Amino acid sequence: MMHHDAPPSSSSASSAVVTPLTSAPLSTPGRMRGRTVLWVTLAVFAQESVWNFYDAQVPTQLRHYLTSAGLVGLFMGLDNVLGVFIQPWTGHLSDRHARGRRGRWPIILVGASLAAVPFALIPRAGSLPVLLACVVGFAAIANAFKGVTETLVPDYVAPGDRSKAQGFVKAGVSLTIVVSSLISLLVIDRSTTLAFAIPPLLMLVVLGLSWAFLGRHHATAVLPDPAGVPGDAGSPAAGGEIPSPWAVVKDLVRAPTGPRALLMTGVFCFAGMWSALRSLLTPYGTEVLGLSRGEAGALALPGAVAFLCAVVPLAYVSGRLGQIRAIRYGVGLFVVGLLAGVPFPTPGVTVVSMVMATVGYAVFAVNALVALWNLAPDSRALGTYTGLYTVASASGMAFGPALLGVTVDLTDWRYMFLNAAVLGAVTFAVFTLLVRRNRAGAARAGAVPADPPG
Repeated sequence: MMHHDAPPSSSSASSAVVTPLTSAPLSTPGRMRGRTVLWVTLAVFAQESVWNFYDAQVPTQLRHYLTSAGLVGLFMGLDNVLGVFIQPWTGHLSDRHARGRRGRWPIILVGASLAAVPFALIPRAGSLPVLLACVVGFAAIANAFKGVTETLVPDYVAPGDRSKAQGFVKAGVSLTIVVSSLISLLVIDRSTTLAFAIPPLLMLVVLGLSWAFLGRHHATAVLPDPAGVPGDAGSPAAGGEIPSPWAVVKDLVRAPTGPRALLMTGVFCFAGMWSALRSLLTPYGTEVLGLSRGEAGALALPGAVAFLCAVVPLAYVSGRLGQIRAIRYGVGLFVVGLLAGVPFPTPGVTVVSMVMATVGYAVFAVNALVALWNLAPDSRALGTYTGLYTVASASGMAFGPALLGVTVDLTDWRYMFLNAAVLGAVTFAVFTLLVRRNRAGAARAGAVPADPPG
């Protein structure tokens, strides 16, 4: 694409409509529009700040009425179940309007406004049925726009810059832990009602500001589809009907060893292992390392700091390597990190092991969704693919802890890191096969692979 201040040539003017923000700063690697990435990052930060506080404080609200930890965990897991069913379809709905005058923003803004109500009412619930209605109501509505907000990245950032943009997005998401912790520390003991009102208010204000910068000018800011067709992507003029989630799933089933199916499998496996490691790290610390519950709970803190420090530089490096190849290296580092913690199970070694594993996970977190966007056969279905990414990751997060827990039951807590490394090696094999398929497909076609070097 040409610079927005350069006059278009006659050939380009006749073939497509080039809008001001679809210019070189958006499309040329290394020249992202900083303000655009900032507001996209803040939009994702806004919704994730609510989810983080939800995960931190809703279990305590449920404990007022439930004595069973299993039931509390069951209700807290409902948001993942609802996401599996809701996000692909709302993503598909948003795809139909992504290139329209308002884009995906009506779904995001209306969804955020509606979700804020049951969230703010959670501490006011006077009975278990009312509390569950608020919890389920929030989870259902918030899932409806969660994936849609994440799809703002490919709407406003060109393919060559999406890994770098995701680095900033993930760094912003990691900061929601700080926001949630501060609200819990400074407010919740004084007023639970006020504490539950702050995150949705923050979400609405920041999303409103993001819309003011991006959404109000959506028709001229959004990237065009590759065919250069202006207007609503859901219109007949835009090249036919957008593939539905069911059609995409059938395509994956028909080609179970194709790149998209392999990537979904890899996402399922790695998300599952990461969730399992985080879920069982505290009991590992108490059972194997002899730590107190509080000390064991802090084992992941250095890794979290490493994630925050490394995620943006890793995003820039990944842009040069290509997303899928970078993920393969990240999975390899994850496995090596776990193996490093096996021979000498001490707190210091375990912290080093977790730092290495967390940096490996950071590579995955930055690149996995971008790789799936790049493999989408139709650029107008990116919202649908974001929803399917949620299906794969949420399913892995649901099964992963149970699977690793079974291996611990069969062996011993002492071998948890080794068991996780073995299961991680399966993920490494999946991404190794995916890299080879990409290269072979590119060689046969004599074209650039779907995982470009950036």
